[in-house]
Amino acid sequence: MGQKAITLDKQIDLLQSRGMIINDVEKAKEVLLDIGYYRLGFYWFPFEKPYRRNQPRTHEFKEGANFDDAVKLYYFDYALRNLLQKYITRIEVNFRTRMVYFISNEYDELPTWFVSPSVVERSYINSFDQEVYTTNFKRNKVIAQHHRLHINDRYAPAWKTLEFMTLGSNIALYKSLLSLEDKKNISSQYGITYTNVFENYMDVVRCVRNTCAHGGVLYDIALHPLIRRGPADVRGYEDRKLYGALKVVRFLLSKVSDNRAYDFDGELANLVQKYVKTDALRDVLTQISGFPT
Repeated sequence: MGQKAITLDKQIDLLQSRGMIINDVEKAKEVLLDIGYYRLGFYWFPFEKPYRRNQPRTHEFKEGANFDDAVKLYYFDYALRNLLQKYITRIEVNFRTRMVYFISNEYDELPTWFVSPSVVERSYINSFDQEVYTTNFKRNKVIAQHHRLHINDRYAPAWKTLEFMTLGSNIALYKSLLSLEDKKNISSQYGITYTNVFENYMDVVRCVRNTCAHGGVLYDIALHPLIRRGPADVRGYEDRKLYGALKVVRFLLSKVSDNRAYDFDGELANLVQKYVKTDALRDVLTQISGFPT
């Protein structure tokens, strides 16, 4: 039989037996009941003793490991998710708007250019009804109204359809554009010459956005894909870490609005200052998240 559920008291006893310092047991119980033992485990993992990959995890803690540090790391992650969602939305809306504007005006005789084989790869078009323009998609109030008014239209025009597509779907559409010049017309708006770098940056933003939207762990995010070299100045050791992703977000945000990039810098600095007050937490951000020392 697998593992059995245990009470809050036994959870506390287990943590203490493994070497974790708990200064306020009653407060710790409150936190465990609020957040959950399993979820908090992602945040006290950095404070455990290292173990070899081919050996079982012992769950023993390093000397001085403190429950409060794990909780602060959790709340830092939580606050950072909220911060990133706010600013990534600015990037998402800006990217969608620029693609609609530039490509729709380039092909002004094709209001549904996103399914035109002269504009977009056929593989994207072939999967569009199954992956994007689904029954649920067509239930959207704006899309449904369009089809009530224009009963012969198979699709609503780009400025309506792309508005309700996910960030991932819009990135896939960008990648499927046949013309390199069309792609460059958009990537150049963000100061990026090479379209493969722009695609990579947008994929990084999508990865971070999805992690935030699903309540995932950010401080040791598993970036997919790794960050390419480009104008965001992500260094080699940062290409798979949170700090590298923050550089990409900040760079793209600066092309949307200098003021918003400035605000982002300030809010991020305030978060670090508020939650990262011990050497143990600073070590997590530098060694795992890639923040500068």
